[in-house]
Amino acid sequence: MSIFRKNYFYFIFILFWLALDQLTKFLVARSLGLYQVVEVIPGFFNLTRVHNRGAIFGFLGNSSSSLALVILNVGALLAFAVVTYYFLKTPPEMFLTRISFALIISGAMGNILDRILRGYVIDFLDFYVGRFHWPFFNLADSCITVGAALLVFNLFRSQKKCSPSSSESAR
Repeated sequence: MSIFRKNYFYFIFILFWLALDQLTKFLVARSLGLYQVVEVIPGFFNLTRVHNRGAIFGFLGNSSSSLALVILNVGALLAFAVVTYYFLKTPPEMFLTRISFALIISGAMGNILDRILRGYVIDFLDFYVGRFHWPFFNLADSCITVGAALLVFNLFRSQKKCSPSSSESAR
């Protein structure tokens, strides 16, 4: 069975989130000027266009070192390759694990594509309470975060199923 036929659903899933990520970034780039703020939910949520040259949630975004940015980009590509490898090696019956990897892959692809084409990632989701602002992010970052959280959740859930229950260990 070909790799595409075996993973057809997941490839479509990845392409859907990648396309939605790129569409939202395109619309933001076309509609908002750099640092322009559009209030959506007063006191809680704005759309604000920023350019992130760092990692997820702006990590290392203010680094002026070109070496740091090269290491960051090489690290992102290596992480993408590792996640893709594990996605392809995960058995089909492990649906939640494969969905988790697919979300991480789509988010990584979206941000890597931005770095290659633009030299930066467009972030625009701005959540805040009072003066506290969560770091700006985008849909790709959300896919990575949700995928990683699902992966951790699934890992703990599967470990709980495999470990003996307290009543069995008392015997």
